[in-house]
Amino acid sequence: MAQIAVRFRLMTEVEDFLAGDPIRPFINGKYMEPRSEATLEVVDAGSSIPIAHVAACGGEEIEEAVRAAERAFEESGWPTLPPNERAVYLHRLADLVERDMKVLADMEALDCGKLHQAAFADIGNCCQTLRYYTDLSVHTSRRSTIAVSGHEAWAMRHPYGVCAFIFPWNFPFLLLGWGISPALAAGNTVVVKPAEDTPLTSLYLGKLIQEAGIPDGVINVVPGLGPKAGAALARHPRIKRMSFTGSPEVGKFIATACGGNLVPTKLELGGKGAAVVFEDVDVKDTANKLVQIISFHTGQVCCTASRWIVQKACYEEFLSSCTEAFDKLKIGHGLDSRTGMGPVVSLKQKERVLSFLDRGPEEGAPLLYGGGSAKAEGCESGSYVKPAMLSGPPENIAAQKEIFGPVAYVMLFETEEEGIRLANSTEYGLANSVWTNDAARASRVAEAMVAGNSWINAHNVFVHGVPYGGVNLSGLGGGVLGPETYFDYLRPQSIVRPLQ
Repeated sequence: MAQIAVRFRLMTEVEDFLAGDPIRPFINGKYMEPRSEATLEVVDAGSSIPIAHVAACGGEEIEEAVRAAERAFEESGWPTLPPNERAVYLHRLADLVERDMKVLADMEALDCGKLHQAAFADIGNCCQTLRYYTDLSVHTSRRSTIAVSGHEAWAMRHPYGVCAFIFPWNFPFLLLGWGISPALAAGNTVVVKPAEDTPLTSLYLGKLIQEAGIPDGVINVVPGLGPKAGAALARHPRIKRMSFTGSPEVGKFIATACGGNLVPTKLELGGKGAAVVFEDVDVKDTANKLVQIISFHTGQVCCTASRWIVQKACYEEFLSSCTEAFDKLKIGHGLDSRTGMGPVVSLKQKERVLSFLDRGPEEGAPLLYGGGSAKAEGCESGSYVKPAMLSGPPENIAAQKEIFGPVAYVMLFETEEEGIRLANSTEYGLANSVWTNDAARASRVAEAMVAGNSWINAHNVFVHGVPYGGVNLSGLGGGVLGPETYFDYLRPQSIVRPLQ
């Protein structure tokens, strides 16, 4: 850890926080002693050097956190505060997150392998999300009149109670903001189980929660392994809502566990996004943008465009332009300002990516570019892979499975109908894009794609107020970012008085 701190000039606040032995769970407004001595080792993805130890919590700590959240909901007054008074606390928390943006970005870049500027953007996005839902809550009425004959009727919406969240390792703090912001703004209390690989920023938030003066127990953060802490949270009979972001395989387990207690569940799952590229685009510019998209966070983005469906007339020029763009991409540590693509999150994830680069060609998809392990300047080790392009039939494993790495699968099409068919030839349904200068065709293709989100001449576009979610293997239970998500965390109640 010392050599990383010296090389990249980490802030003292980062070093002090990571020195916790171990970093403890944040429950009921304070960092509490864990029930066991078991710990999780957090490793810098760019160097494979251990940087911190975090308490490996289990069912006992989850029980404490749920009880604390229950008490806060029942006794602290948080759910009954007028929205403008609750907003004071949440805006103060957003201000504190913004103040400590560099501290949080340093930690996010270390344990995720994320580029530092991308980590900054994630922290800023979390602030925006918190403010968006806080302001929405202030300006949204929870009471609505229902016009029916012979009766006075209206509907009310109330917070549910304890809402549980399990987050993945690729966007720890951004997704924390997407998840808990609407729940808190609606007046619920929350229990968060961050990913075991990347728990640091979620745990650091506890310091800011204390400073913001948010009542004890309103926000609780419990690190631990999925099969222990995550499973205990999903099975807990007293949570009222569950939100999980991660793989479809784990999502099915979460849904089953919550279903046993009839707990409504929001699942934000994986994707195998397509970019359908027509011949009328600026081919080199589009290729450069798609290379940037697949290399962003080293391809570890559920909605990224990992299937490139390219019209025949521009196919060869597109491949040539992609090769040129990949050749210019500098691989390095996330905290190195010269880096264009960092490591994947762990050696385990590196092995997964490389396994697909073996299996894809074995099943008939030749490697067009790159692939294999990579080295980064100044790093003796680290989870680095080279970007890659494969090409082949749509049923190939590399075209069907979510690789979660900088691997693009290129397919050729001739007609608009064929491009749409290839885009929809997957069990996922999260996000796709269409690239064309023909506005009418762009709208037709975007609307014909079977996914929660379609983008035109861009990819990975997130706007507060526009719903983002998936269908099929990509999710259920409602999306995020839109105003509907705020109402997801309010239970409906109808009230009727006969007039005769």
